[in-house]
Amino acid sequence: MSLPDLPPTFRQPAPAERPWCWRLLDAAGSEVAVAEEYGDQRFVSQGDAESWLGEIWHELADLGVTAVILVEHDRDVYGPMSLEA
Repeated sequence: MSLPDLPPTFRQPAPAERPWCWRLLDAAGSEVAVAEEYGDQRFVSQGDAESWLGEIWHELADLGVTAVILVEHDRDVYGPMSLEA
């Protein structure tokens, strides 16, 4: 006997349910490889993605990220946006 799938409130959202992410760029415009806790973040909404960036941008800048691009699925929404103060 197999159990039914867990309801959405009890499971992690699938990647398709978290379409928003940031592309992290260096000064040359190349993508920056950073630790998973920063580089592999996906979000349910644009607001969640923007809030996360607002809280973490100093740490990203310390890791060599100089600009970001907001992405929904495979579409660039805006950017590059500078992280330089």
